[in-house]
Amino acid sequence: MSRAYDMVKNEPNRIIIFDTTLRDGEQSPGCAMNLEQKLKMARVLDQLGVDVIEAGFPIASPGDFEAVNEIAKVVKNATICGLSRAKRADIEAAAKAIEPAASRRIHTFISTSPLHMKHKLQMEPDAVLEAIKDSITFARSFTDDVEWSAEDASRTQKDFLCRSVESAINAGATTINIPDTVGYAMPDEYAQLIAMLFERVPNIDQAIISTHCHNDLGVGVANSLAGVKAGARQVECTINGIGERAGNAAMEEIVMALRTRHDLMPYTNGIETTRIIKASRILSSITSFSVQPNKAIVGANAFAHASGIHQDGMLKNANTYEIMTPESVGLGASKLVMSKHSGSHAFRERVKELGYDMEENSLGELFTRFKKLADSKREVFEDDIIALIQDHIIGENDLIKLVSMEVRAGTKGPQTAEITLSLGGEEKTAKVEGNGPVDAIFKAMREIFPHPDAELQLYQVKAVTGGTDAQAEAQVRLEENGKAVMGSGADVDTLVASTKAYVHALNKLVLRRESFNPQTEGV
Repeated sequence: MSRAYDMVKNEPNRIIIFDTTLRDGEQSPGCAMNLEQKLKMARVLDQLGVDVIEAGFPIASPGDFEAVNEIAKVVKNATICGLSRAKRADIEAAAKAIEPAASRRIHTFISTSPLHMKHKLQMEPDAVLEAIKDSITFARSFTDDVEWSAEDASRTQKDFLCRSVESAINAGATTINIPDTVGYAMPDEYAQLIAMLFERVPNIDQAIISTHCHNDLGVGVANSLAGVKAGARQVECTINGIGERAGNAAMEEIVMALRTRHDLMPYTNGIETTRIIKASRILSSITSFSVQPNKAIVGANAFAHASGIHQDGMLKNANTYEIMTPESVGLGASKLVMSKHSGSHAFRERVKELGYDMEENSLGELFTRFKKLADSKREVFEDDIIALIQDHIIGENDLIKLVSMEVRAGTKGPQTAEITLSLGGEEKTAKVEGNGPVDAIFKAMREIFPHPDAELQLYQVKAVTGGTDAQAEAQVRLEENGKAVMGSGADVDTLVASTKAYVHALNKLVLRRESFNPQTEGV
């Protein structure tokens, strides 16, 4: 049997945390990651204590195959999972990709709802049942840890779902996933669906039941927790809740709900919660997807108290308005005020306190940038350092790099930008006039690196901290052939930040062009 199955059998209230940030999460528009970024995130997830890492969809592209294969080599503790459709070529690719892992899982799926079977698969129910049996039997020839998902389970006819689940278990699946693929179900409804399977499927005790809930109606976490209370013992989720459309159930919310309300949900898991903030911030820096300030657990305002009444209560007893401590998720109080007089040791300690593990070379480069920033600001705040770190991480492995820029702006005009970019080591320069300095900058980059099919969908700038000397953080979204990418950049010069953001988006555009996803992308 699989490691997860044995774990739950030995500890019936143990919840398996299945993270799909690197697979379903990466399918978010603009969230494409390169190999180094995926390896960095996989290590973070392993340190966090995730039980299963769904590392990717190996058949999707050579890049996805390589990423899953490399992750399988470096991850020490978690089970490495590869996704596949109910096709032999998919299953073979997944099996080969995960082969180096100490603990391996193949996750195969097929649609079971009438809508999907008719319009997507164009298959009759009996043919789907046969495909379930054949795909799982074939997957079991590579590993004894096979997960099967009934895509669009929440809109599947109950009788057919029961037959499908029974067939999957008979064929050798040790985990059965019941996805709310389009985020359609409500918590009571989803709980009843899980309970119904336990009542009606005769061999249900031979597998772990899993949840995979999307957040289209904002109830992904609620549905997942309802599924757990109904008997599910695996939860599929992502860091920061990223994923297709409105995203997936957020891991940090599920884990902290289980911890905080242990009185109502007496379940355990292996997540080291003090590493949650670190995981959230690293993912945000890699994807350029900022976490909304009021996001539960990891948002900037999650432990902030502005109301006078709330502040008074907090001063008297923190439990009056905090149901969990900031420290429990890895958010420590800021103890050091950083300035141009701060030394490298204090800086290194602050970086560690913020949850980042960086190599000595990277820390040295970062400290040089910090000192340059500190020369232009009286005080360097925590958010400034985070912006520096994220900006550094973003540019580490970029093919396109900003070498220099010079801009002319003002009322007299014309507004011009002279930009030099390095394209794989070769420097190219363009000097362009525009309708304003930002327009000139973006036009210059289009001239250096042509991308006629990519449209600018979003450009926005915000101050990282308060004051006129604050760093600016810019975001750029480009869309090409229906695929969107997000770029971000930070600098005390707003125009430099804008240029960095566009360059970052271009690098992700190149990465997106190199990838190929099958028509069916997952559950």
